Amino acid sequence: MCRWLAYSGSPILLETLLYKPVHSLIDQSLHARMGVETTNGDGFGIGWYPADHGEPDHVAEPAVFRGVGPAWSDRNLRELAHCVRSPLFVAHIRASTGTAVQHTNCHPFRYERWLWMHNGSIGGFPKLKRDLTLGVDASLYPHIEGSTDSELMFFLALTFGLQDDVPGAVERMAGFVEAAAARHGVADPLQMTVAVSEGTRLWAFRYSSGHASRSLFFSTSVHALRALHPDNPVLQMASEDARIIVSEPLGDLPGAWNPVPESSYAVVQEGHDAIRAFRPQVAAV
Repeated sequence: MCRWLAYSGSPILLETLLYKPVHSLIDQSLHARMGVETTNGDGFGIGWYPADHGEPDHVAEPAVFRGVGPAWSDRNLRELAHCVRSPLFVAHIRASTGTAVQHTNCHPFRYERWLWMHNGSIGGFPKLKRDLTLGVDASLYPHIEGSTDSELMFFLALTFGLQDDVPGAVERMAGFVEAAAARHGVADPLQMTVAVSEGTRLWAFRYSSGHASRSLFFSTSVHALRALHPDNPVLQMASEDARIIVSEPLGDLPGAWNPVPESSYAVVQEGHDAIRAFRPQVAAV
């Protein structure tokens, strides 16, 4: 499996979360505590929206940087994280579930303004791959570059209307995968925590067909954290709307992290955040 984080708030340097926390994402690439594997060294990727991307209707396409080596030893990643500042970014360290270690299989995946990354797998993927691939809209199919189940999930979600209705599209994607698995006799096929964004909002999903999903946490409000830890200088500098969603906590600061409930999704957006139930829907192509 994999580890990932997503950030939304005032612009910060990527290294603030990738390298500086006690149990940063880079530390997790070697010493994950809650993942299936302790080491996540089969590639990495970051995707970020420019700090000056403008009004919501004019969000620039995000930039993506990927590598096929382990994140902990990539000097280019360290240099980039030291100088790139963003109000919304995602980062992923990969532990392959069987597909090749190559640039096109590293997360996050991008389509126009959209970023997508995934931890988990589709059980019995070799059996289901043909049926699932045929479900992708013909206009989207040429944009699939790699061979992972994660990227195919992204393009199925796009097929089912991700650009208009993110939760509904992901629910229809999940229902489509489970229906294909049922036809092929594959039990409990879907295991996923997913992050998706178009540059202004951030969604995070936690679901598995067997209702035993991989870990996912969101940060407590900065206001509440400041009250709990008034002497912490990092919290004093963070913006009121800053939120972090992670596969596993970046440290042991009491009160900082809350689990995303089983079979639910969180949305981080201007005004108010929300957590809602996630229910796969039967979807036809």
